[in-house]
Amino acid sequence: MSRQDLARLEGFLEMMSAERGAAMNTLASYERDLTDLMAFLSSRQASLTEATTADLSAYLAHLSAQGFAASSQARRLSALRQFYKFLYSEGVRTDDPTGILDAPRKGRSLPKTMSVASVTSLLAKAAEEASLEGPGQLGRIRMHLLLELLYATGMRVSELVSLPAKVLRHEGRFLMIRGKGNKDRVVLLSRTAIEAMERYDEARTALAPKGKSDEESPWLFPSASKEGHLPRQVFARDLKDIAIRAGLTPSAVSPHVLRHAFASHLLQNGADLRAVQELLGHSDISTTQIYTHVLEERLQELVQTHHPLAKQGKNLD
Repeated sequence: MSRQDLARLEGFLEMMSAERGAAMNTLASYERDLTDLMAFLSSRQASLTEATTADLSAYLAHLSAQGFAASSQARRLSALRQFYKFLYSEGVRTDDPTGILDAPRKGRSLPKTMSVASVTSLLAKAAEEASLEGPGQLGRIRMHLLLELLYATGMRVSELVSLPAKVLRHEGRFLMIRGKGNKDRVVLLSRTAIEAMERYDEARTALAPKGKSDEESPWLFPSASKEGHLPRQVFARDLKDIAIRAGLTPSAVSPHVLRHAFASHLLQNGADLRAVQELLGHSDISTTQIYTHVLEERLQELVQTHHPLAKQGKNLD
């Protein structure tokens, strides 16, 4: 490492501290990253101050080969950009070698979901508990309806808990939902969801405490909360409780996971991605494309099952 490079690095850190007010942890991070770059450039007989775009690109490739996550590589590139902008602004360089470097793409994590068997167990447990007479039955019937609606429609939890009571008077298997941006969309109710809704409607009058009826509330799932309806946090907590009773891992079950299960199971059974986009209320198809892995798995299975060459391969085995 040349004295010149060390002096440039020291000057950069002083600027970040004095002019930008960078925290000590930030300064230490910049120093580590740029010192690591200097060591790499030294192995290429290159200097930090005079490094070319090719040198820096090779460094990023080196980080990738070392197993650095895309987020870590992006952070290193950010440090490089700050440093070479500093050299340019100081007149040390007439160009910025990081100008055309692209940050590594971060892999989009696949959504957590549940198997059909797990969802079936959850709904079966909710139906079983809803049929138990005695104290708390109205709450158990409500939970059964919440789960049936969530899995049948893929609603966001905020949309679910804030459903108006007037949906009980709807006719047919379709329901109008008001989602993000006050956009309305139509969702399809399953037969079991319709039955659970009818049972809940009857129970609201028959099982309500004396002198109090949920029919007076404008919400389908009324509560004493400030919103007037069931808080989504309470539903999420109760969902984990029933998941435990159904023999499932509570950390793997949430309202959002059930929404993902709705979408994944539709695609596994042949639904079109555009149709799922409409049902989920995604304004952009790119949001729905997190489920393309499901489509890829289904296409591979389709080819293996029906393609003539695949069949020949099976026969040869």
